[in-house]
Amino acid sequence: MSRRENRAVASAKPARARLYTGCTLAHAVEGDGTCRSMKISQKGLYALQAITMLARHHEDGAIKVRDIAQEEGLPPKFLELILLELKHARILDSERGARGGYKLRRHPADICLSDIIRLMDGPLAPFGDADQLRTLIARDKSHRALYQVFLDVRDATADILENTTIADILRSKKVQTRH
Repeated sequence: MSRRENRAVASAKPARARLYTGCTLAHAVEGDGTCRSMKISQKGLYALQAITMLARHHEDGAIKVRDIAQEEGLPPKFLELILLELKHARILDSERGARGGYKLRRHPADICLSDIIRLMDGPLAPFGDADQLRTLIARDKSHRALYQVFLDVRDATADILENTTIADILRSKKVQTRH
């Protein structure tokens, strides 16, 4: 079903039904009834990969875009746009010149996965934001228990991503490579 058809069907149904119109549990619904996939975007994955690489080389200073792209197998032009966005969000610093490039502005232990995912992809969880779910719980008595489960999943997802840092990812990776 196209987005246009989805909107037409959604507008003909009550608000409660719009949450599911054309969506699976792997989708979230925007305020206008359109669906958005819960998956982390390619942009979000590239950002996490680049930040993880910069964290591995945290003590080495600034690293050139082409070196990040080569080590991580990322497209350099797209990566440059992502790094600029991370710089504007004050997650990265950049240095100009022959020894220039990008480096983490904060220690890897101070950068949560949620910071990056929210910046690149918006809300963390597949079921919309917490306020939207609380409103549904309050308004729709017949589906209150279902929406409460969705809120619990959203909160658990957010909790994991907010409490996992880039340093945690590096430690986990070292443990896995030892076995």
